[in-house]
Amino acid sequence: MGENAISGNLKNLTIDTRDSETLVVCFGEMLIDFVPTVGGVSLAEAPAFKKAPGGAPANVAVGVSRLGGSSAFIGKVGDDEFGRMLADILRLNNVDNSGMRFDHNARTALAFVTLRADGEREFLFFRHPSADMLLSESELDKNLIQKAKIFHYGSISLIEEPCRSTQLAAMKIAKASGSLLSYDPNLRLPLWPSEDAARKEIMSIWNLADVIKISEDEITFLTGGDDPYDDNVVLQKLFHPDLKLLVVSEGPNGCRYYTQEFKGRVGGVKVKPVDTTGAGDAFVSGLLNSLASDLTLLKDEKKLREALLFANACGAITVTERGAIPAMPSMDAVQDLLTSSASHRS
Repeated sequence: MGENAISGNLKNLTIDTRDSETLVVCFGEMLIDFVPTVGGVSLAEAPAFKKAPGGAPANVAVGVSRLGGSSAFIGKVGDDEFGRMLADILRLNNVDNSGMRFDHNARTALAFVTLRADGEREFLFFRHPSADMLLSESELDKNLIQKAKIFHYGSISLIEEPCRSTQLAAMKIAKASGSLLSYDPNLRLPLWPSEDAARKEIMSIWNLADVIKISEDEITFLTGGDDPYDDNVVLQKLFHPDLKLLVVSEGPNGCRYYTQEFKGRVGGVKVKPVDTTGAGDAFVSGLLNSLASDLTLLKDEKKLREALLFANACGAITVTERGAIPAMPSMDAVQDLLTSSASHRS
């Protein structure tokens, strides 16, 4: 596709969403991750880097589409080679990118990411400022937001203005349109000015969400060091009165769930991990794809447990391949894994 066709506001790249009744709209950042060509090294030791599309909301949008669902992405990238590449990647993955905007002055965000030998992830971000931080309220595709069955977002857009106010405005539009609001804070401390600022902003929109997914580390961080495995900590400090579902992801061990009426645990699906990048986003896309088709599972524990097992399998498949977007699974791959893991258990 010619360069001129993908610049500007991308109005001509709208994709017919397969079913607007189940549309999942993801809001936030999309960027380029640079990952070392070898594992277990620091960024300084890496001999070379390979570029990969990244950004949790964009990963979730692709994950939903890969499962056969209907999804769209709203965010801003630079009017540069990387920005156009990211818009193209969404289009090729059947994600509606008509809500993307292009900044002529700021660049597409870059992140250098490595998994060191000690298992810790190391991040180096180039956002000074990057285009994703500059999305303004006037650039929002309000019609697209209003079509959302589910409106999904994170916390990284809350770090700086104007995108902080833009996210709040988008959430307000979605809520007024009857969308289910889905929140994955996706804590990235190096991007925040301080721990206190991160905690304050992440919690500032907590009570607006209908569905929240958090990790064990995020529980510890948000509660100031409390035990992430204690149900009372989760219920008293993080479960708000209007919340329909709170899910705590536990990586290979599966997840815990809390609703107004019931709580429990769903075990993980065992695989041999290669790269954990994007596993949480694949989990979220699996859950949101199920929810978009059937909101009644929020009130039906048996159906919810099935949906969470499915989401666990989505996350499990993603860790068997490198990268996030390339590793997002198809519906067939998830069903195959669930079938084989069930036969191993029986």
